[in-house]
Amino acid sequence: MTNLSPTDLVGALAALCSMASFVPQIAKIWREKDATSVSLRMYVVTVTGFMLWVGYGVLIESWPIAASNTVCLVFSGAILALKWRFRENRA
Repeated sequence: MTNLSPTDLVGALAALCSMASFVPQIAKIWREKDATSVSLRMYVVTVTGFMLWVGYGVLIESWPIAASNTVCLVFSGAILALKWRFRENRA
């Protein structure tokens, strides 16, 4: 196992916090079966941003950037999917 530099440690902790930040929102939506308070526009922009980050990470061959942003993309995409699933006025 390699030793993490202080810079790598800060980056890893930042990535973990970013990835974990979506979990409470996903849990709340799932538990309440309600996503009316979730901003559709905000999550469309967020998902778009994460897609770009993943692409950037791949292009510069930075696998930590690509991997962490892929996880964030999946979680933010899950919130968008839940927003759709629990939308109002479903027929």
